[in-house]
Amino acid sequence: MIRSRRLVHAAVGGVMALSCTVLTAPAQAAPEVDEPAGTVRLVTEKRVTVDYPWAGASGFQYRPGTTAVTTVDYPDAVPPAHAGPDDLASGTDVVNTRDGQTVTQRHRSTGVTATVTIPSGQAYRAAVGWSVLTMDGTGALHVLRTVDGTLTVDTPVTGFPAGARPVLYRTGGSVGRLAIVYTLDGKTSVGLVDLSDGAFRTYVTGDTATPQLAFNDRWLVADWKAIRVDAGPGTEPTALTSTDAQLEAVVGDQLLIGNPMFVTGGTEAALTARNLVTGATGTVLTSSFGGIGPTLDGGALATAGPSSLDWNIHRITPTGSGGLTTTEVARVPAAATGVQGLAVAGGELFLYGATPGASLRYSSFQLDATGRPDGPQTRRSPGLSPSTCLTGDAACPQLEALGDGRVSHLWTAETGKESVIGVGLDTSTVLSEPTDGDSRGRIGGSTGRYVLYNGGSGKQRVVDFPRGATAGETALTRDRTAAAVWGQTLWAPGSTQGSVTGRNLKTGTTTTIATGAPCTPTDIQAVNTWLYWSCGTSAGVYDRATNRKITVPADIGPARLADGFLLRENRTTHELLLTDFHTGTATTRTLVKLPATDQNTGGSNGRWAVDRFGGHIAYLNGTYGEVSIIPSSVPTSPLAQMEAQVYAPSVIGKAFPWAPVWQLNKPSTWTLTLTDASGKPVRTLTGASTGAAVRPAWDGTTDSGGGATGGPYAWKLTAHPRDGQGPGLTLSGTMNPG
Repeated sequence: MIRSRRLVHAAVGGVMALSCTVLTAPAQAAPEVDEPAGTVRLVTEKRVTVDYPWAGASGFQYRPGTTAVTTVDYPDAVPPAHAGPDDLASGTDVVNTRDGQTVTQRHRSTGVTATVTIPSGQAYRAAVGWSVLTMDGTGALHVLRTVDGTLTVDTPVTGFPAGARPVLYRTGGSVGRLAIVYTLDGKTSVGLVDLSDGAFRTYVTGDTATPQLAFNDRWLVADWKAIRVDAGPGTEPTALTSTDAQLEAVVGDQLLIGNPMFVTGGTEAALTARNLVTGATGTVLTSSFGGIGPTLDGGALATAGPSSLDWNIHRITPTGSGGLTTTEVARVPAAATGVQGLAVAGGELFLYGATPGASLRYSSFQLDATGRPDGPQTRRSPGLSPSTCLTGDAACPQLEALGDGRVSHLWTAETGKESVIGVGLDTSTVLSEPTDGDSRGRIGGSTGRYVLYNGGSGKQRVVDFPRGATAGETALTRDRTAAAVWGQTLWAPGSTQGSVTGRNLKTGTTTTIATGAPCTPTDIQAVNTWLYWSCGTSAGVYDRATNRKITVPADIGPARLADGFLLRENRTTHELLLTDFHTGTATTRTLVKLPATDQNTGGSNGRWAVDRFGGHIAYLNGTYGEVSIIPSSVPTSPLAQMEAQVYAPSVIGKAFPWAPVWQLNKPSTWTLTLTDASGKPVRTLTGASTGAAVRPAWDGTTDSGGGATGGPYAWKLTAHPRDGQGPGLTLSGTMNPG
């Protein structure tokens, strides 16, 4: 894909297995800023594979990809009663660290240490618990341990076949045994060293050059053959039905099998278990792959979860009845991914960035009334095909949060032709409306169901995404001028100098306002009762509620109108400037100094964005994948209705609920009451707005669960502002099905 976006990301440590190219630049200092209300980090949904450098009785270490090692302690860990080299069982909590010919052993729970010095002429091969395995120059194996923590005791390994060549040393769910894979006479065999006395015993011989194996103190499974560790001499292993999955660990009498080579499309890998005594099988963890392995105390660890947003390490231990129990013991942090677009509306921050595969996705964070993040990263769209960005395109894709839970953006085909896209109400639906071959367009001020498209051809379109639509439709086409949409009104220059005309997109009626502008405005924006105009060298705001004309700065751009204030970016000093005019007098202050590195030359959907339905400001803070949020501290307008889609359905039922939409100007909590023709209450619904839109759904049942009789019904909607500013709002009407 061709991407001309001028995004520069600060390099960070860590690993990300992403399918898109990540641009890097030298790290930079954080911007000068008042303390933000909160910071969020956009992360990839790709689940990272972890490994376990050490996993014992009191905790474990894990490493996602190539990032740093994290140590986790089990909250209910009980250290062994004795910890010392003369007690092999207490080695389940021992960490071995080698430096040349010295192995340092530390018992994590008690702090007891020991030092094993490898004699001259011997080479380190493996270590587990309190034991170290070495090989001398003749090929003989030795088990080394200490006495009194310093004196190394050498126990020769006996029973290892003469002429055999070790090819692999493997630890498992045991500190009393260590596995060795060896070749002899063209065959590969697997055996265990008893670390208490150095005795070696071969258990499985096969034809696989590198057999899979897993073991604990009860069982050895190798090359899909299982045998009890305490089986008598000459006992043949039992052949198991092999699969394309891997032998991961043995816990109690259960063989854990995971990480299959192939998974059917639409399904997830799972960790399963096979009882080595009864042959019974079952699922241990769904959506599990990657980091699966044994622990020294005979248990296992495994990663599982639906995505990186909920990717966890589980501890698997045996039960007294021969089964298994799982406990979530750690959350694996997701890797950051670059923010390629941001928007904020109705108390929700939308971030556009890479997902697994070749697609991109909108994710969001809910914000509380103070701008603090209030909940986890949430998917807000399906995976989306990248848009082709035209040469010189400053912000790609062009996007706008609509204040009703949705985001609209421009999608450009390889031919350069554009379509207006709408997503956000679920994670699977994409609504689209082509622009009849237009290109090089921009999305203007858009709200709710209506999206303003300014085409490069000189044509301007209002695209409508109404309630329940399966695609967009063009509601109006006209010659391109300065324009804005707020609610159901299109604002554009009037026929006389300085006038602005509002056209109702539903009725076609018009209203003309004399703004006092000394020109035909080249930029018009609308939020609530505020109308912003600019002539390039002069700018102002007209308050339709009080007929006030307020002069605002016009020396720096681009500018973005919000509720009672204007936001501008000084591209020279990198300052984000807030002009507060809600009192009728404009005062300007520096809100934040943005990073010096140019991350995007676009306006409100490049480096920063402002919530026109609430007042919060979001900006890229210079750290890869991070966005900070700061409140405007400007009072918001009273709660008001901008547009509504209240209709009379032909039928109401569970499959066909009545789903009106009231588009308000800021987030609310609401109560919808329906009463029948006699005035008897039928159903009361409550909820919180989606963005700033109230979206109830009534399935025709009463509060008691029965079916409601036929209409007509009277409805009353009572909404209260979630920011606590201003009075509540009450709306009422009737609805008659059929």
